Amino acid sequence: MVLDPASGPLESQIHRAIRERILAGRLAAGDRLPSSRALARALGVARSTIVLAYDRLRAEGFLDARAGSATRVAALPAPPRHGRPSPPPAPAPEPPDIVPDALRPGLPDLTSFPHAVWARCLGARARAGRLVDLGHGGRAAGAPELRATILSHIRATRGVVATAGQVVIVPSIRVAVDAIARVALATAADPVAWVEEPGYIPIHTILKEAGARLVPLPCDAEGMDVAHAPGPSPRLICVTPSHQYPTGADMTLRRRLAILAHAHASGAVVLEDDYDSEFQYDTRPVAALQGIDRTGSVAYLGTFSKILAPGLRVAYAVLPPRLVAPVTDFLSGRGIAVPIHLQLALADFIADGHLRAHIRRMNSLYADRMAGAVAALHRHCGGVLVPGPGTGGLQLAARFIDPTLDDRAIARRLWRQGFGVRPLSDYYLGASRPGLLLGIASATPEAMDRAARGIRACVEEVLF
Repeated sequence: MVLDPASGPLESQIHRAIRERILAGRLAAGDRLPSSRALARALGVARSTIVLAYDRLRAEGFLDARAGSATRVAALPAPPRHGRPSPPPAPAPEPPDIVPDALRPGLPDLTSFPHAVWARCLGARARAGRLVDLGHGGRAAGAPELRATILSHIRATRGVVATAGQVVIVPSIRVAVDAIARVALATAADPVAWVEEPGYIPIHTILKEAGARLVPLPCDAEGMDVAHAPGPSPRLICVTPSHQYPTGADMTLRRRLAILAHAHASGAVVLEDDYDSEFQYDTRPVAALQGIDRTGSVAYLGTFSKILAPGLRVAYAVLPPRLVAPVTDFLSGRGIAVPIHLQLALADFIADGHLRAHIRRMNSLYADRMAGAVAALHRHCGGVLVPGPGTGGLQLAARFIDPTLDDRAIARRLWRQGFGVRPLSDYYLGASRPGLLLGIASATPEAMDRAARGIRACVEEVLF
């Protein structure tokens, strides 16, 4: 497989190459694909690129993946062998290889990135580099300046209780999840991981590759419900309590305490992905689950991808003391690190108050755009779908009233119109409820009005 950066996104090139091999019979049903890590190493790309390509192929039915087993080629329907040959099917438009960025969930408004301030911080650190910062010694967990600055920030804004020694700097949340899962599951006889239903499927993929056996637990308006969780006890509990992805629900205190009780009783690690917690539009952000943990069960995960830009590739984990050494050793042994000058520039950016100022500005902008998105959907899509309350975050979940609608087909139609919405069915491991997930960060009133009209038209085309 030869990749050409000039030929479009690498994820799409990998997706097409594997799909063509399957359709041509060069990859047969049951054939085992390389792990995402091995293929990323062989192709010289980020592992997340392979994960996204595999996720698309699974969603399209080309690949199978089960907990604790390798990713394999799915059994495709065989062509008919008897009787009169079937007429060729009418040509159907294929879904586009590139999902548009407009209304795509998970993307911040990059036009509002504080370029000038960030350039000054980055330039200053690049010009004044110290010899001690250029070596490896003692910095496997990240630059001490950034670890201390991040802790100060999340202690004040998220109620996190920890020491700087518990903070580890990583390139992404996915890297942190992979490292923690492999350490936590290494000695588990039955590597059960409780995950949210619906939930963030790329994280589920990483957990499965780490050997986890996923047990989905339902999420409602109060968050994940562990009251009727099946046995056996989990080794991992993965939650987005402050802003559930994709529904946007805030977990109630009753549910939070129940999760902590289960974790303490079973010795499980709680992976708290504090997704989009900085952006709340009608109340103050709910404090982190980690802050009320008194048994050292919670690993708190945060990222600057949604606050600033995904291209920065800086995230962090606040680990229970027992996990600091094994997780740091895991990362160090694989050469996983964030460039030191980037870490130090970000430490300055936070310490000088630029991060808080940026969050304040963006919270006001995103609140207006979220309100506009909810209003546009009510205005143009009444009787078709029901949007969520839109009280926080960078995405808005909207449920179709008709439970028989094919949200994947509708999403593909909207892609062709330039809108990168996602079908809610993609976020379920089991039976799903149809709907759409819309990113609101760049949803200007004009764009959102056009999108709402497009959604209504697509539904009417499907129904009538």
